[in-house]
Amino acid sequence: MKVKEIAEKLNVSPATVSLVLNNKPGVSEKTRQRVLQAVAEAGYDTNILSKPALRDHKAMRFIIYKKHGHVVGDTPFFSALMEGIDLEARKKGYSAVISYINDDQNKNDILRLIKDHPLNGIIILATEMDCNDLQPFIDMPVPVVLLDSFCRDIPLDSVVINNVQGAYNATKHLIDKGHTDIGYLHSSVWINNFDERTDGFLKALSDHNIKFNKKNMFSLESTLDGAYRDMLEILQSNADLPTALFADNDIIAFGAIKALKEKGISIPDEVSIVGFDDMPFCNIIDPPLTTVRVYKQDIGRLAVRRLIEKIRYNSNIFVNIEVGTELVERQSVLDKTRKDNNRNGI
Repeated sequence: MKVKEIAEKLNVSPATVSLVLNNKPGVSEKTRQRVLQAVAEAGYDTNILSKPALRDHKAMRFIIYKKHGHVVGDTPFFSALMEGIDLEARKKGYSAVISYINDDQNKNDILRLIKDHPLNGIIILATEMDCNDLQPFIDMPVPVVLLDSFCRDIPLDSVVINNVQGAYNATKHLIDKGHTDIGYLHSSVWINNFDERTDGFLKALSDHNIKFNKKNMFSLESTLDGAYRDMLEILQSNADLPTALFADNDIIAFGAIKALKEKGISIPDEVSIVGFDDMPFCNIIDPPLTTVRVYKQDIGRLAVRRLIEKIRYNSNIFVNIEVGTELVERQSVLDKTRKDNNRNGI
């Protein structure tokens, strides 16, 4: 990209761009950052590469990898992750340049751009990625940190949710409330997070000597409309519902609740539900949703901190950082122990 092209893109004069690239005064800080960001995002002309401002500018690339887009999207969950990255990067004196990978062609283009202009380091939103998808990022010329997923066989740092413990605690909460017939609202789309939540769910049942009935595993899309439609189909098939359901995430829980209420099924009196993520709507939905809180912004911040450590110390040690969760009790779970005690006159 040439100076003139940068100027046209930002609707500023070529002289302004030259002032920024040569670290000269006379440009506002806001415009200076816009210029440096635009150059970093688009790749560089070799003449621009030698400019002092660009040499001194610290930037990390944040790759949003949408393999299918059924999970990663414009949701409060991912907005909070991105906000955490941006805030921490700015705090540490870096800018965060966003690149999107949406398909194989786009993936190859981005990989070429990254190898030619990797900036100081890379954070990858790996939610929808599997081990094969991660292979091309092993030999990057700069440090790489994965966010929201990892692979044991891939030598890359990662910052992830402790999904197993979160799902375990959610399921144990249902058991503690007297539920033994517990179902699972499982995403029809694979991501590593959901696999780990399944492990936590099943472990909680096993630890409490509750045998899981496979007919209580319900497959739903991980979008709001898709989960709603799939739950309606389940209800229309006259499937026997358990007294409680654990959902892979809040969006699936929201869709299921909408379908259940439409069919006149009372929550939590007839069916209790627990979600995962603690999205903002959990307080608004009727009834307010009991869920597992994920510290989304903190996960983004930790990814930035780990990347900067890798940049500064050029470490060859790879770590996986698991961030804990918190169960948030609201009104979507019936306490059957209290109900049974009342019946017995206790």
